[in-house]
Amino acid sequence: MNNLTKPIIENQFRKTSGFCLLLGSFLATTTMALHPNGGDLEHIVKIKSVLAFSHSIAIFCLPFIGFGFWGLTQILQTKNKLSSLAFIIFSFGLFAAMIAATINGLTLPNFASTYATDESDISTVKKIIDYGKFINIPMATIFISATSIAVGIWSVLIIQTKQISKWFGYLGLTIISFGIIGVFLKFNFTDLLGFRTFMFGLVMWKITIGINMLKINKLE
Repeated sequence: MNNLTKPIIENQFRKTSGFCLLLGSFLATTTMALHPNGGDLEHIVKIKSVLAFSHSIAIFCLPFIGFGFWGLTQILQTKNKLSSLAFIIFSFGLFAAMIAATINGLTLPNFASTYATDESDISTVKKIIDYGKFINIPMATIFISATSIAVGIWSVLIIQTKQISKWFGYLGLTIISFGIIGVFLKFNFTDLLGFRTFMFGLVMWKITIGINMLKINKLE
């Protein structure tokens, strides 16, 4: 690879990763819009198809978001490699989100619809569904904690490296501060309103970052 080709490839990678971040953000927004409110066993069975569809979109968007942030990681890379550390931490959050979406949107609805008519074991079924809900609590906490730490590191690097406007760094720190405060105050992020509130702020930050990445041209 010669010195003239490398900047072109880097520019294309940044734009592709920026586009993936925008696409992942759009799909995440679609998931939040389609996600129905939770309920008892009968309600879960009734909205089984909606749950499966919305959570399938959520799982599908995760690789695009991950690739998008890998592009941001490269833009903000420094000698101490803190940007890579942020990406590894964020990857833990994505994995937790995948587990939560799989259990909440695919496993539990299918399980509930299969055993909802078994009157002899209905109480056991309800307990197992409750167990699944309790799994979602730590998964949501891991996702929000990992995301907050990663975005915090990236935001500081944005301010320090000036590769992206400092405004995005300050915005990121403002958004994740609410997530960190919520974790310490044991805010119920599994509640749909609470999760949507945090995700709305995060999605807005991802969209602005993705658009900015599309505009970056590295010609040196």
